[in-house]
Amino acid sequence: MTTTRSIDFVDQTLRDGQQSWWGMRMRAFEAAEALPHLKKAGYRTIDLTGAGMFTVLLREYGDDPWATLDFLVAGLSGNELRSGLRTISAVGFAPTPQVILDLWIQTLIKHGATSFWLYDCLHDMDTMKHMVQVVRDSGGQPVPAIMYGLTDVHDDEYFADRARQMATWDGVESIYVEDAAGVLKPERARTLLPAIRAVTGDMPLELHAHNTTGLAQHNYIAAIEAGFSRLHTASRPLANGVSLPSTEMMVEIVRHLGYSHNLDESTFGPVADAVTFAAKRGGHPLGVPAEYDPRIYDHQLPGGMTGTLINQLGRHGMGDRLPEVLAAIPQVRLDLGSPIMATPFSQFVGIQAVLNIVTGDPYSLVPDEVIHYALGHYGPVPAPIEPNALDRILSSDRAKQLRAWERPNPTLAEIRGRFAAGISDEELLLRFMMSDEEVDTMIARGPIRTDPRRSANAIVESITDLVRESRNSTAFSVATPDFSVSVRTSAEA
Repeated sequence: MTTTRSIDFVDQTLRDGQQSWWGMRMRAFEAAEALPHLKKAGYRTIDLTGAGMFTVLLREYGDDPWATLDFLVAGLSGNELRSGLRTISAVGFAPTPQVILDLWIQTLIKHGATSFWLYDCLHDMDTMKHMVQVVRDSGGQPVPAIMYGLTDVHDDEYFADRARQMATWDGVESIYVEDAAGVLKPERARTLLPAIRAVTGDMPLELHAHNTTGLAQHNYIAAIEAGFSRLHTASRPLANGVSLPSTEMMVEIVRHLGYSHNLDESTFGPVADAVTFAAKRGGHPLGVPAEYDPRIYDHQLPGGMTGTLINQLGRHGMGDRLPEVLAAIPQVRLDLGSPIMATPFSQFVGIQAVLNIVTGDPYSLVPDEVIHYALGHYGPVPAPIEPNALDRILSSDRAKQLRAWERPNPTLAEIRGRFAAGISDEELLLRFMMSDEEVDTMIARGPIRTDPRRSANAIVESITDLVRESRNSTAFSVATPDFSVSVRTSAEA
């Protein structure tokens, strides 16, 4: 008797879905109505947060990101919840002291985010292995990531060798493969993914592919055929395009292929309705399928960064020069040794391309981060940097100053000594990674908002929606000692 293989799903609605379409701007009250449905949906894991989301919530809204995390965790109790982390940095591009990374992991686990996908686009395996041990020793579940890139350096053997090493590390329960730029093609997926499967034994494998070219579903089919058992998806209003495939369609594809799943499909509609409601109230975009654009395979920009680049160029009066930047990026990427185009290296390449265009003199102006990268401070460069570019990058006075740079390695006691005595680990991390002014503003604003319908305008709109949804209703009224609201439909002719 044969049994049907079951495919598990990792939900990305609250993390990469909203990161891709809303720029990490989903606040607690905007997630609130989706939580009870996501909670009972049956996902293998729900990806929830990361340092970037903490930054946006604090800096743009003054929201307490720890309180936001607690609210989300409470609403999703009983599920495995995940956070993402670069192996050498938490906030920003600069390497973070190890003691801060350790405390960050320990504190997230304390708050209920116990699974960590760990990524390093340079695949510095010693550093990755160390961070896997830190997560394991802190009581968390490490999930090391293979970050895919379309280059002449990273062939199937390269990625498979990294996956083989990861599968031997203590504490690793699954391995995660990500195509952040959405440039994996099905024909490559049918050689790459079986190569990874062949060297990892029976360890569960996950695929996380952005649908930037509309091919991610085909790559997921190739993954299932290769023996991958966990697919990353998002609720349809935050899926597709720069985001991931929708859960709704991938469930249909899985079923059509003859496989089973453990999701409660009755939750899909309520989650989608909740997200759509939040998008409408917050003025956020909804996910739409992307038109095929072959230039994506040249510049390989992750979807979220493309939007950021457009906004940044516009703010500097250069919005019309985006095509020039996109055309310049492939050469800069090659000049810099073909790094995989995901955070932070996609930013390094994109910023350098902009500077080359603005100055008209390539590599005459180079950010510190690119100098650090060229000096190997972020890890091993994938391929030799183009000699002329390297000479220009390292010839500046600033490069000479940074040659002797070493990653800061203070003790936690030394870091605590910079701040007021007795503050919590949570506040210490925020003050170290952000600024005192931003944290003070957050504290002054008080508790975060969690009620999605709290504002008067939202209440009126919601009542109006209820009246419209019921064909038999012609009026609706609500009264309390403090206020009353009456809504009446227009008489039909």
